[in-house]
Amino acid sequence: MNRPIRPFGLPREPLGFFPTPLHPLPRLSAHLGGPRLWTKRDDLTGFALGGNKVRKLEFFLGEARATGADVLLTAGGQQSNHARVTAAAAARAGLDCVLVLSGTPPAAWTDNLALDRLFGATVRFVATGPERMPALQALAEELRTAGRRPLVIPIGGSTPLGALGYVEAAREVALQLEALGVRPAAVVHSSSSGGTQAGLLVGARAADFPVRVIGVSADETRADLARMVAEIAGPLAERVGVPPPAPEAIEVLDQYVGEGYGIPTPASEEAARLFARLEGIPLDATYGAKAAAGLIDLIRRGAFRADEAVCFWHTGGATWRH
Repeated sequence: MNRPIRPFGLPREPLGFFPTPLHPLPRLSAHLGGPRLWTKRDDLTGFALGGNKVRKLEFFLGEARATGADVLLTAGGQQSNHARVTAAAAARAGLDCVLVLSGTPPAAWTDNLALDRLFGATVRFVATGPERMPALQALAEELRTAGRRPLVIPIGGSTPLGALGYVEAAREVALQLEALGVRPAAVVHSSSSGGTQAGLLVGARAADFPVRVIGVSADETRADLARMVAEIAGPLAERVGVPPPAPEAIEVLDQYVGEGYGIPTPASEEAARLFARLEGIPLDATYGAKAAAGLIDLIRRGAFRADEAVCFWHTGGATWRH
């Protein structure tokens, strides 16, 4: 596990095991007729079933320690990976955790919801997504009035602070690829609240790693998600000391969302089967399978040459369908 460090002069609490693996996908590449596919395995970050949120939570937990917070508050969808990792991070640090999730209490608590409860988080439900952050802020004020010291973590941990985890991740993968002599044409990943994509874009520039970063939306429209990425990337780039990404560099695909968040599509189900049966890699239904569906469709439509390399960034998740 990482030593405690203070990147960018900020406190950080180590949670994950880094660097995460990077390896080729030869059977999937052959099945699709190219390009040469690689995967960055952030499903194997090594804490609370892994996933991309671990890199972000290291910075938020560092902030909680530095400010003396005694309870972590965050919000998300019912099957939020971020909520699951936040609950686990709070347990690890001896802090309380309250999650505000959209929807109604389910008849059966499964997947990430079951883990939220297992890690000891208190879960509150609101009817719709737009109600989550107002409810979270009201809860924070209620706790402050009661003498508690809450740290409010926005949805997905997607702020310039949380996205620093993916600035570092971009440098990490750039060094791995350089050691292998691989220069990918693109990195394709699941994108939902924008922090991972903003961090990769800014981090790639900081690492002198020229690569397209393509976010496949799990729920948001292209316009909304691109705006969210830009709003995080601007102050993040300023903090890191590089120019912000140009609007045309923020590539978002929203045509693989289907009927909505967490609802599988025929393409995402096919993608999950291909990854599982050709490479032995499970993809979650909410994020990874839809991102993989986007990758596979891009390949089938000739977006990449057969001799190019493309990296699929596996962001992890704990929602399974078969």
